[in-house]
Amino acid sequence: MDFFRSYLNGVLKFNWQLGLFLIFLLGVPRFITVLQANKTGDYRFTSIIFVVMWLLPFLLLNGLGRKEIGIRKPPSGKGLLIGILVGILFCGLVWFIGDLLYGNSTINWLVYISKSYIIPNSADLHEHRLMYFLIFGFTSMIFSPIGEELMYRGFIHRCFTQKFGSTGASYIDSGAFALTHLAHFGILYTNGGWIFRPIPALLWVILMFVASRIFFFVKQRSSSILGAILSHAFFNLTMTYFIFYFIL
Repeated sequence: MDFFRSYLNGVLKFNWQLGLFLIFLLGVPRFITVLQANKTGDYRFTSIIFVVMWLLPFLLLNGLGRKEIGIRKPPSGKGLLIGILVGILFCGLVWFIGDLLYGNSTINWLVYISKSYIIPNSADLHEHRLMYFLIFGFTSMIFSPIGEELMYRGFIHRCFTQKFGSTGASYIDSGAFALTHLAHFGILYTNGGWIFRPIPALLWVILMFVASRIFFFVKQRSSSILGAILSHAFFNLTMTYFIFYFIL
């Protein structure tokens, strides 16, 4: 059965080799650009990578292939609603654990991530907090949730199901997803230099692995990649809420 566009017939197929290639092709530059953004606050290049993630399934796969990775209309809205609620609740847990263990220090993952947010000055933030929250929140719901879910829970996942089955493939794509998030927290840029915090980094990677497994569960529950996208999007929105109303 052909899942790829006609001009790719016989060239590409769903297998673990293609999955591994995509993990490195998209993961390595994304990792580098996020590290750079932690220094500069400039996420433009990272956003470009997310857009590439959006486009690849439509450029490479035919209609049958896109349905195969979960790009389909969900049979009902119940799974989508569950995904939204679970995304919000799990992000609350991620914030609570970080706050409980590390307080307002930069080895708290959300505190560190908040440092890359470019806000003109504290007085301006106090006066326009809602506006900044809506701007950053909307952005956080668009770029990474769509791009990462289409690739990790969609395209890459399907590449590994061929050999490892759906559950095994989920462990692999979740591991790749979690490790790329070390660029967001774990390898820290502070006081003009880089440091690595192994214990907080390990906890963060575990939390991101669990988040990824949750997004996979929601995709399965909703029978659509849209469930995973919405769950991820509302996780990010909730994270942005905690950053603007509890940290900054």
